[in-house]
Formats: sequence, C-alpha cells, structure tokens
Amino acid sequence: MHGSEHPLVAAPSVAGPYGPPDMSGFGRLWRNAERLAMLWLYAFIVLVIVIEVIRRFVFDFSSIWGEEAARFAFVYFVWIGAAVGVRNRSHIRFTILSDILPPRGATALSMLGSLAIIGFAVFAFYWSLEPIVTSLRFGSVSEGLRLPRTWFLVAVPIGFTLVFLRAIGVLWADIRAFRANQPPLSGEKLFD
Repeated sequence: MHGSEHPLVAAPSVAGPYGPPDMSGFGRLWRNAERLAMLWLYAFIVLVIVIEVIRRFVFDFSSIWGEEAARFAFVYFVWIGAAVGVRNRSHIRFTILSDILPPRGATALSMLGSLAIIGFAVFAFYWSLEPIVTSLRFGSVSEGLRLPRTWFLVAVPIGFTLVFLRAIGVLWADIRAFRANQPPLSGEKLFD
C-alpha cells in the first residue's frame, strides 16, 4: 500500500462535512486521532487479554495488573468511541419525524439534536470533574497497577470534550446544510 493510498493519509479533494480538506499535520490528526487511539487501545486490550488467558490456563498464574489495565484501556476506548459515533452520526436515533420533514426542517431538527448533545457534554464534563478532584485530594491509587486513579477517571472529561468538539463539527455541517436548503448528512444505517 502506497502512502497516498493509506486510509490515514488519503484526504478528500473537496471540503468534507466537518471542515476543509486541510492536509496539514493538524488536519490529518483532527480527522484520524480517534481512529488511531481506538486502534491502539483495542490492540492493547486484545494483547493483554490474550497474554492473561495464556498465563492463567497454560502457566496457572495471572498478573495483578492485566485485568485492570485492559479494563481502564476499555474505558478510554468507549469514551473515544462515543466521540466517533457523534462525528459519524452513527448513534441510535429516531428518524421518523425527520424523514417526513422538508430538508430545512430535518436539518433544523438535527441542529437541535446537536445542541442537546453539546449541552449534555458540557453538563457531564462539569460533573465528571468532582471524582477527579476527590481522587487528587485523597491520593487514591488503582488496586492492581498502583497508579493514581486520576489517570483513569480523567477518561470521562476527555471523552466528553471530544464529544463536545465533534458535536460542534456536526452542528457546523448542519448550519451549512440549512443555509443551502439541504437535508442533514446522515450516518450509516445499521438496519434498514
């Protein structure tokens, strides 16, 4: 596979739905950061689980850190995946109303949904800071890894920050579609 064919290097020739086709380092990172993080986290989770299964059933010994490391990596994986779901518009949603509305109405409804996601992300971000502050105050550490629990609790505000940023991008795309009297972009359907 050549560099120009690689999915992380290739870029659309026209402006995408969530911004211009900026191929600077930041533009590429903005488009692919979550994918790369999820890929590495998933590979790490699978590797740790495979190693732990082999250790437990072949060597009759398991580590203290393995299950915990995989669990905390999964927490990051899920929150990053939530942001990807917002960006791709692939979360479960009811489209019965937007399917019967004219393009501008459907786009306005999508904008309302994006505003709700933004509002919830701000709310959840705010309330996710309290456990982090408490963990810092008392110096709590994880049971197996003996690392500061804050490292793992911070996954929630990081995830909601990503959700917030991606929802802003979706809202921006909806505003452009609304101005052009077009229906909102839709995500991939799981079922027909």
